[in-house]
Amino acid sequence: MIDDIHKRALHRTRILEGQLRGLGRMIEDEEYCMDIITQSRAIQRSLESLNRLILENHLRTHVTDMFESGGDEREKAVGELLRAFDFDGK
Repeated sequence: MIDDIHKRALHRTRILEGQLRGLGRMIEDEEYCMDIITQSRAIQRSLESLNRLILENHLRTHVTDMFESGGDEREKAVGELLRAFDFDGK
């Protein structure tokens, strides 16, 4: 994994852990539903941010190598990307 992306992904993961613990406390404390939803949506945005980092790493490393290899490796890369975005029809 690219060093900078690795550090940023770990940081994002730690933030997510805290957000999830906070969400659990909110549910346990039966806080106002809209506040819980707001926190849940923030977690979804954080997960999307993490996904973007991981995808960037994948594109800059694995996919680049797979495309350079060509043939079956290139097709495998295309399939992975389609699945990552739910475009594979499954």
